[in-house]
Order: sequence, then structure tokens, then C-alpha cells
Amino acid sequence: MLSRRRCPWHDYLYNKGTHSSAAAHVQKEMTIKKELKQVVDTAEDLTNSRTLEVLARTGFAVSGILHLLVGAISIRLAAGGTGSADFSGAVAELATMPVGPFLLWGSFGACAALSLWQAGDAIFDFNHQATKTKIKNKAKASLQAIVYGVLALTLWHFATGTGTGGDNRKATSDFTVSMMEAPGGVALLVLVGLAVAVTGVAYGMRGPRKSFEKQLRMPERGAARVAVTSLGVAGYLAKGMVLLLTGLLIVIATIKEHPEDSTGLDGGLRALRDQPLGPYLLAAVGAGLVCYGAYMIMRARLARMTK
Repeated sequence: MLSRRRCPWHDYLYNKGTHSSAAAHVQKEMTIKKELKQVVDTAEDLTNSRTLEVLARTGFAVSGILHLLVGAISIRLAAGGTGSADFSGAVAELATMPVGPFLLWGSFGACAALSLWQAGDAIFDFNHQATKTKIKNKAKASLQAIVYGVLALTLWHFATGTGTGGDNRKATSDFTVSMMEAPGGVALLVLVGLAVAVTGVAYGMRGPRKSFEKQLRMPERGAARVAVTSLGVAGYLAKGMVLLLTGLLIVIATIKEHPEDSTGLDGGLRALRDQPLGPYLLAAVGAGLVCYGAYMIMRARLARMTK
């Protein structure tokens, strides 16, 4: 059988078309990579900007004010008063002030900025470090971004008029209920509680070890340095105690199958009050939280923010 011989021009045009298509594909990939790099560079510049840094520092101050309020509420509870000794209770107190709406929106913006700054750290920073150290620091920054993001969300709810003083308490209890109903949720919830408790121990150890000083540009010798160090030691001890109590409360409520007892920070502090010498212990922890709040306000100025 005779076969038709393909025209040389056909081969030429076919090969030319194939090469052109491949070149166009490569060019498209290069364009996409270039655009993605520009987006990443823009995001990194944003999270490194002076404006965001100033707002993020303000976020530390907002956190400090809220800790001051939680500490004051704790002392009030120790004296037989009322209130929710958690961040929703603190924000509720903030909302009652004469310039409440302004404070709420400003605080929301500051905490959102701090969350974004920490997220930028987790994504773009620490890449020059050893793998183990890099993973540790990126994980820490990620958790901080989540914490300040949740705090910003709480402020948003109050600023828009949908928040109440018992939000954190109810949210923790509802979370515990939903987790216990999920497959494997009980074991996971116990792990979460233990993780919070271990975090509390780690926070508490930062106080006596003074490891928090690495986060700051410490003042030179003198009264200012002594004040920052003293507030940091007392504050981290109190913060650690509160986190330890909160984590243990989650574990106990889960094991006893009483999710309504898992009531977060406020529940942990109230549980402390119900112990022998509890009111005195609660007052001491409240005073420590006031110290932590004062430390965080100082951190707004002294924090090492340079990446």
C-alpha cells in the first residue's frame, strides 16, 4: 500500500506551533510567578510598615488595659463583688465609659493590627534561623496572632452592639459541649486543656527567669528598669496561674462530663475563690494581673518590633 508522504512544510509548521505553544506556556508561568512575588513582597512590606508597627504597639497597650480591668474585677470578686473576670467582662466595663464607642473601635483596630503583625512574623520572619528554632518561633507568632485576633473579634462584637459581659464564659462552655459531642472530642478536649495548663506553667516560669526581658529594649539601670522587671515577674506569675487554672478546669469538666463547668478565665478565677483562703489568693492573682497589665502598657513602648 502506498503511504502519503507528509509535506515538509507541515512538519515545519507543526514544530513551530509546538515550540510557540511551549514558549507561551513558560512565559505565562513566569508572569504568574512574578505577579505572586509582587503580591508577597507587598504583603511583607505592609506587615513591616511603620504605620502597622505603631498600631501594633497600641495593641499591646490595649491588652494591658484589658488585663488591668480583669485584675480589678478579680479583686472585686475576692471582696464579694460582682462582674465577669475575663476579657468580655473587661470590654463590657470599657464600653460603659463616657467615650466607650471610641475606645471600642480604637481598641479593635489596634488588636487587629497586632494580630496582623504577628501573622506577618509567622509567615515572613525567622526564616534565617535553624529549623527547630524557626518552627518554634513561627508557631509562637501564629498562636499570638490567633489570640489577638480573638480579642479583636470580642471588641468588634461590643463595638457593633452584639456583645455581652458573659460572652467568653458562654463561648468556652459551648465549645466544650460541641467538642464532647464530636467523635474523639473528649480526648481532644483533654489535650486542649492540658496544652492550656502547660502554657500557663511556661508563662509562670518566664517571671522568675526574667526571659520576658528578651522581648524588650530594657531601660538602662535605674528605677525604670527595676519597675519593668518587677511588674514583669509578678505579671507573668499571675498570668501563668490563670492559664493553669483555666486549662485544669477544662480537663476536670471534660472528665466529669460537666461541660457547663468549663467556663474559661472567669470560671477558673471563681473556682480559685471557692478554695480555702480563696478570696486572698484571688486578690493576689488579681493584683498580679494588674501588674501584667502595667507591664504590657510598658511593652507598647519598649517592645522589640524590628524584624
